[in-house]
Amino acid sequence: MDYRAIDRQLASPVQMDLDERAAPRFTLLMRTAKLVAGDAEYLCVIRDVSSAGVSVRLFHPLPPVSRMTLEMQTGDCHGMYPVWQREGEAGFRFCTPVDVEKMVRNSSRYPKRELRFSAEMPVGLCIDGCRHETILRNISQQGAMVECDRHMALGQAVRVESDQFPEIVARVRWRMGNRYGLVFDTTFRMLELARLVVSLNRTAPHTINSPAPSSLRSAT
Repeated sequence: MDYRAIDRQLASPVQMDLDERAAPRFTLLMRTAKLVAGDAEYLCVIRDVSSAGVSVRLFHPLPPVSRMTLEMQTGDCHGMYPVWQREGEAGFRFCTPVDVEKMVRNSSRYPKRELRFSAEMPVGLCIDGCRHETILRNISQQGAMVECDRHMALGQAVRVESDQFPEIVARVRWRMGNRYGLVFDTTFRMLELARLVVSLNRTAPHTINSPAPSSLRSAT
């Protein structure tokens, strides 16, 4: 799979096609989402969705679990049963039918935001020429939240250093106690973020090889 093409196409308008089936299918091109399996989180791209199920593009194999959650950028979450997986893609059945029109429009009572992935990673923050050890609590393509005992001012420039990703220059967007929200001067490419997210997971992924029943293949 050419992930650079996915990066380039993310800015393209969402395309939607109605399929003539019992559960109409909508094609959602380049709609990023998060797959959650227990403590593990994975970045994915939704390919198409119906009220019954969804298929996604993957950056890595998924663990052999009996249930996962699909989290949208709006914060809406949908429980799902894994049905099939092959190289670079997977199919799921929703635990309960979803509002497809709402999902296609990306509408919710919650504001849309960048997908955030949980972390508990030691990183270094270079502040005014001095390095301070801190903990990365979550990360997205455009920013991160860190926990640091060193006081930082809003708008302050910092440099984030880690063995897991290239050095990043960022600025303090908000603070709450010893927790700070950072916005990056440059953003992660989607593949870079996907690789980082996998490294943050506590369990190693394994491939699911179960085939898709014909009922789900017709839905997704």
